Amino acid sequence: MTHTTMKAIQLQAPGGPEVLQLVELPLPRPQAGEVRVKAMAIGAGGPDVLIRNGTYKWMPPMPAIPGNEMAGIVDAVGAGVTALQVGQRVLVSARELKQRGGCYAEAICVPEAAPFILPDAIRFEDAVSLGNFQLALAMLSSNGNLPAQSILVPGAAGGVATALAQVARDRGLRVFGTASTPQKRDFALANGAHEIVESDVSGLAEKVMQLTNGRGVDLAFDHLGGELFIACLRALAPFGMVVSYNIVNGPPAGDVFAELRKLLSRSLAVRTFSIHSVDDDVPQRRGLMQAAIALMAEGRVHAPPATCFALADARRVHELLDSGSTLGKIVLLPQGATGR
Repeated sequence: MTHTTMKAIQLQAPGGPEVLQLVELPLPRPQAGEVRVKAMAIGAGGPDVLIRNGTYKWMPPMPAIPGNEMAGIVDAVGAGVTALQVGQRVLVSARELKQRGGCYAEAICVPEAAPFILPDAIRFEDAVSLGNFQLALAMLSSNGNLPAQSILVPGAAGGVATALAQVARDRGLRVFGTASTPQKRDFALANGAHEIVESDVSGLAEKVMQLTNGRGVDLAFDHLGGELFIACLRALAPFGMVVSYNIVNGPPAGDVFAELRKLLSRSLAVRTFSIHSVDDDVPQRRGLMQAAIALMAEGRVHAPPATCFALADARRVHELLDSGSTLGKIVLLPQGATGR
């Protein structure tokens, strides 16, 4: 980054990875009440893909810079700033900004109230996974924080799934997961899950019941929908809840209410979940992230292994994200950034 320009990844219109362009833009200057953060690590994940292909419900205007997580150092402050000072290590989450995206860049200017101070114990490339732990903390409270014994996390090698598994395990809950390959099984077990069963939905509920001595799990977190949603319902303990946080494979296969009535003796519940439900609740949203930061700083949870690419390789990164074959967090490093 020079004194007057910076590199960024930008798209003029939605599309595949090929629409991502490495561009040179004027280095932003912080206005009154703003700080500028020099990027040391940038997270890459699912919401960035949704911005790129134009399907995100909270799309930024075009031309857009994707990216929802940046860890770095405050390198300039605007007039009147008192909350932060030059040299501080911080995390920028687009959940704290007026619009999503903006972090695939060597620097970003944000309101001084937006960044989170990063303890020295958290490396930059690990910090960009904190959004998943913030999400996990919010999702685990879906049942009103009622006492629970166990949870089911299908696709347990995923980013959100490993965060859920670790936070739940830290709370003393038993974590059951599914995995479709031996590699994903090993990864899930190394990142929070206690036991992994095969991902075949036809026998999932029965296997969970066997592992829980016929009781079932208190919470099941479904990101696929389709047949998996019904299997998750059938795997629940009395007063259990399925939390649906995505429907990659489409809506539930079958009549959900009819299934709930079949399982009436268990008094089950369903919740659809989005982190956007706390968009207007600043204390809760920031409190969740502060709690996630504390857990990681204390070593009670850990970021999954990071695979690092240069910021200029964003197209290649999005090809990998589209393939769904990656394990762990993908991190973009601006030129000259080595992480820490």
